[in-house]
Amino acid sequence: MLMPKRVKRRRVFRGRMKGKAQRGNFVAYGDFGLMATEPAWITSEQIEAARIAMTRYVKRQGQVWTKIFPDKPVTAKPAETRMGSGKGSPEYWVAVVKPGRVLFEMGGVPEEAAREALRLAMHKLPLKCKFVKKSDFDAQEGDAE
Repeated sequence: MLMPKRVKRRRVFRGRMKGKAQRGNFVAYGDFGLMATEPAWITSEQIEAARIAMTRYVKRQGQVWTKIFPDKPVTAKPAETRMGSGKGSPEYWVAVVKPGRVLFEMGGVPEEAAREALRLAMHKLPLKCKFVKKSDFDAQEGDAE
């Protein structure tokens, strides 16, 4: 599973997920991508399950990029423990995802295969996503100039 090698703080606050993604909000490496349309925490297990679903569908053809990394520890207290006595120990790691963030990218496969592979990956994730193409973003940059 994905997790940081070392961190500055062992336990962190829960934080808020308001606003849209400021970074990682366009297809940078591949031709197709999976973009989040709502905020969520995605665990390292969910990221791995989605990655496996994509690579299995395209039979390891093309290339897959994972553009999110779980760097936030989520703590939990043991079952049947009384209240108090501090914060629990880190149990798992999550990536904080805001709307507009591109989660995965694919390249080197036909659009139909990429669309289906990313659809399968979407079912492994706890949020709604949409399929995006690199050409959609190239057109937007042309409009801005």
